[in-house]
Amino acid sequence: MPRRRPPPESLELSETEMRDMVAAAMDRIVPFLAELPTAPQHRMDGAQKLARALREPLPEGGVSFRRVLGQLFERVIPFGLNTAGPGYLAYIPGGGLFHAAVADLIADATNRYVGIWQAAPGLVQLETNVIRWFADMLGLPAAAGGLLTTGGSLANLAAVVAARHDRLGERFDDGVIYTSTLVHHSIVKAARVAGFRADQVRALPVDARFRLDATALAAAITEDRAAGRRPAMLVASAGTTATGAVDPLPALADLAAAEGLWFHVDAAYGGFFALTARGKATLAGIERADSVTLDPHKGLFLPYGTGCVLVRDLATLRAAHRVGAAYLPTAEADPDFWDFADLGPELSRDFRGLRVWLPLKMHGAAGFRAALDEKLDLAAEACARLSAVPELELVAAPDLSLFAFRVRAATREERNRRTRRLATRVGQVGHVLLTGVDIDGDWLLRVCVLSFRTHRAQIDHLVADVQAIVRESDAAG
Repeated sequence: MPRRRPPPESLELSETEMRDMVAAAMDRIVPFLAELPTAPQHRMDGAQKLARALREPLPEGGVSFRRVLGQLFERVIPFGLNTAGPGYLAYIPGGGLFHAAVADLIADATNRYVGIWQAAPGLVQLETNVIRWFADMLGLPAAAGGLLTTGGSLANLAAVVAARHDRLGERFDDGVIYTSTLVHHSIVKAARVAGFRADQVRALPVDARFRLDATALAAAITEDRAAGRRPAMLVASAGTTATGAVDPLPALADLAAAEGLWFHVDAAYGGFFALTARGKATLAGIERADSVTLDPHKGLFLPYGTGCVLVRDLATLRAAHRVGAAYLPTAEADPDFWDFADLGPELSRDFRGLRVWLPLKMHGAAGFRAALDEKLDLAAEACARLSAVPELELVAAPDLSLFAFRVRAATREERNRRTRRLATRVGQVGHVLLTGVDIDGDWLLRVCVLSFRTHRAQIDHLVADVQAIVRESDAAG
């Protein structure tokens, strides 16, 4: 007679246990957020030792939730970059609105499947609303639509696949994608994943303002046609990661239309500035795009893992991605109701729409517009104040909220050395964190103002620290 196994430990929590878990988590989260303004901008000393110490086999037995919380908040989370802090002016800051964390708790706990409309029609509609709001914000037509993704990389991939399918068909080994040397690397990666060879992506030079050179682009298209290749896609940037430059969108839209190219705008960083009057003017021409990438985890201050691809005609996205299966329900025929599984590579996906919808419902566009206007003001002020420091040289003025500068010196080698030293010293002081970029051998320091927690106090720290450090350096010889 087989030995009876003991009943398994229940994975279901009682009402009391659920409330206790959330309360215990909040006891850690609230102080963590409160301490962000004074927390170190980065902590890497001992990081490798910590990472090795955290390696462990699959645990056979469990431990208490409070013990797990202690490990996370006392040992694990403090290491790395303080990306949620107000002094984080590095890379492109992410946000981390608390509203979105609560939305994720609701979405994950209710655990509705949103890949197919009929599985959760109400929730799918909320996410559809969000996408339509974004399309309206950019001035795209009524036929536009799209998909929330895990970020700009997956959004760019979906756009590249749609462009390939629409302009090149099943055979695309002679197709060409055009972009600038400063395009985000996810475009190059997307082209590779979509099956393009490296020589099918042409990175063209930029002008003195670090924008894609339309004249060089026109010449490249003519050259490729003469060689029997098929120009298919043009990728413009609406805010490059390197310098924040916005490519000349109207001129590029004209050229794309004249040449029959799919016009994609990577606006992952800059797109949501279209909510503001200044941003809308800077982004003029984006409404003519065939597809656009946005990152709500940048311009809407949401947690990492929230991106979006928009297309001028939703049918092009569906045609490129829809694949049927016997176990799936019949595709939704009403054009107002979308099956997200037909619009991108994911069948299983989380309900990421709630983390976007909830804060927009609570604050409206006006709340986010005011915050983005503040970032434009702060970046302009920071740029003006740093430009007034004689030891510094502005290299790229802010089209939006990102600009680049360097320390003056007689030679490139000395400029690069001093600018790198400035970056290191600013990080050591710890009020703010900056990152640099190497463009054709010139090392530049970048300032990106995009956190909803960044205000005038952080700009004051930035200017004071930079000014003190460069003068201290000059005094030391």
